[in-house]
Amino acid sequence: MTSAVIRSFRQAQQLREVFGPISDRLEAVERFIAKEFEAAQPLVAEVAGYVLSSGGKRIRPALVLLISRMLGAKGERDVRYGAVVEFIHSASLIHDDIIDESDLRRGKPTANHRWGNQVTVLVGDWLYTRSMSLCLEFGDVEIMRLLTAATLQMTEGEIMADRVRWRLDLAEDLYIDITRRKTAELFAAACALPALFQPATLHLTEPLADFGRDLGLCFQLVDDLLDFTATQSRLGKPVLADLREGRATLPIILLLPRLDRDQRARLDQVVSSGSFDAMSEEEVLELVRTSGVLDEVRRRATAQAELARHRLSGLPAGPERDALMRAATLLVTREM
Repeated sequence: MTSAVIRSFRQAQQLREVFGPISDRLEAVERFIAKEFEAAQPLVAEVAGYVLSSGGKRIRPALVLLISRMLGAKGERDVRYGAVVEFIHSASLIHDDIIDESDLRRGKPTANHRWGNQVTVLVGDWLYTRSMSLCLEFGDVEIMRLLTAATLQMTEGEIMADRVRWRLDLAEDLYIDITRRKTAELFAAACALPALFQPATLHLTEPLADFGRDLGLCFQLVDDLLDFTATQSRLGKPVLADLREGRATLPIILLLPRLDRDQRARLDQVVSSGSFDAMSEEEVLELVRTSGVLDEVRRRATAQAELARHRLSGLPAGPERDALMRAATLLVTREM
């Protein structure tokens, strides 16, 4: 095996070890999801089951489960809400793939590629709606309010991202705001909602949300890196996918001031067209890799992970908090 494959294998193994304290609960989440699909309309179950079985790491449900155990929560609400946040995440992926006209995700054809946009967008709507009804079944209005707010942020972030699609002149602060909305707010909600399970932990809602938000920003910054440093076989989708979809991410934003006028004009044509006629893929990769911007993005992701770990210092000590600390470290070093 190549060194890259060995590193990816080790990271997957390390992630399983991090989630070790809640492996039984993660299995319960999978059973809960399977039971939901048994009761759904057959085509909904087929499409949604395809999306949820496409190789995701279940990071968001694992955060719900780890934090619930860390806070001493009892009962089965952690399993229910682990499934709920995965439903919301999967629905967002379905809608993203439709908007981006993507054909591949995690090495498999996207749901919209297999079933078409009309069916697939309705399945995404089903997942969102079922998520909210699962909150109402337990009468968890505050949790529903938290998750609804996160979902609205995600939707607004997608709208904002669409407004600046095919544009190279994206301000860094706007990009970070879009990233916070699209990615980090669901991480924040997943981490905060266990604090709402019992009155004694309500005061931890905001600190846990801040931890999740930092973790989500770190996660997305590493995703930005992987679009330039990974291979298609490891990413499960083509490299430079963001540029093909007309999206300027942080490495490109940081690269712009380091380009001459001709290079910038040709890169602008790449972003505005989604094609590599004006500048080849190899030239884009060479500019990004030799400019130092990847090191800068990696430093920022590392700083975000460190901030997330620092926020854990005031939370209950134990194996669950240790696992959350390790998870923050692994997000920075992941290669897939």
